[in-house]
Amino acid sequence: MQPFHVLLAESAAAHGHLCPGQVVGVRMALLGCRLIGLDDPRRPEQVKKLIVYVEMDRCTADAVAHVTGVRLGRRSLKFADYGIMAATFLRLDTGAAFRVISTEAARDLCQLYAPGLTEKAERQIAAYKRMPDSVLFQVQQVRILLDALDLPGPTRSKVACVRCGQMVRDGKQIRSPEGPLCKPCGQGAYFHDPRPVAWENMNWRPEEESEEERSKRKPPPC
Repeated sequence: MQPFHVLLAESAAAHGHLCPGQVVGVRMALLGCRLIGLDDPRRPEQVKKLIVYVEMDRCTADAVAHVTGVRLGRRSLKFADYGIMAATFLRLDTGAAFRVISTEAARDLCQLYAPGLTEKAERQIAAYKRMPDSVLFQVQQVRILLDALDLPGPTRSKVACVRCGQMVRDGKQIRSPEGPLCKPCGQGAYFHDPRPVAWENMNWRPEEESEEERSKRKPPPC
């Protein structure tokens, strides 16, 4: 695996800025992978052995994903919306799993590890780089009961919602007396009052881009 400072710089660039959450996330990922015995989790053969559950939708989650290479699209990144600064690292071929939690005590100790820095974020960044893992994190060994439908790989099931007709994949439907339901129909959704609409240029497709449009994207002659 690349050195910490390299991973942090890459992660901050991908995320858009360097912040305390980036430092915590990179270190969280390094520790989690070390605990389950993966030394280069972004290599294809190791990515396929790893699932990570993140429990927050904050900067830390981006850093964890960057270091480990897990992705929602690969089904190797799982989001548990707990609002907790924690992530669980599961090694698929052994079943080993460890939950790494950022401690509140670490925030209180920033002044001790970065004395003389008055700006809060700057002080936290410096302190989180210097703290030992045992101060920055609490670790729990856990057991993950992983359903086969949640494993990486091709779609394993597909069924239509009996109310709206939407296709639901990978066993995420809700079973009801009337038949399978998508979660928006069966539990309610984050959106409200859906209405079909038409939009300008709704028949556009990339293959039909005009020569004029393409010419606008060409670099000017030297």
